[in-house]
Amino acid sequence: MSRIGKKTINLPQNTDIEIIKNNIYITGPKGKLSYQLPEVITVKYNKENQTLHLYKAYKNKEAQKLYGLSRTLINNMIIGVSNGFEKKLQIQGVGYRSQLQGKNLILNVGYSHPVTIEPPKNIIIEVENNTNIIVKGIQKEVVGEIAAQIRRIRPPEPYKGKGIRYLNEKINIKVGKAGK
Repeated sequence: MSRIGKKTINLPQNTDIEIIKNNIYITGPKGKLSYQLPEVITVKYNKENQTLHLYKAYKNKEAQKLYGLSRTLINNMIIGVSNGFEKKLQIQGVGYRSQLQGKNLILNVGYSHPVTIEPPKNIIIEVENNTNIIVKGIQKEVVGEIAAQIRRIRPPEPYKGKGIRYLNEKINIKVGKAGK
């Protein structure tokens, strides 16, 4: 059984928290996020220590699941509004490149047409050297989803490794056919 929910959450100096009934509002230098707690979970905020602690109302399996999940989501919100999240992608392949047009990402990855990706409002996409893409934002799950959408356009193929991959992702290269 996971014991993640029992861990206290430390708030950085530059973040503010507001708890109204089952809603938590967290504000930091990068932005503002909110989360509605399940009814089986309560939260206590200690202003002196700048810590949050979660409690479950019942001792059943459903409450235990939501206990750890809620703690992780709140912790990710605090990290997001104070530091932010980022995912780095790398494009490999002859003639494969990326560029920004306004806020939109344009990918030329071997198709007959360029692929355009329009990011959501809280996501920033940056391009370095036409082959490195950085996805930044304050919501961890949205940053990961946008990075996965970009990777899905041309996943790395197993024979030469061409395609879009996460930075430092290991691709197992297969051996091709043996010639006569």
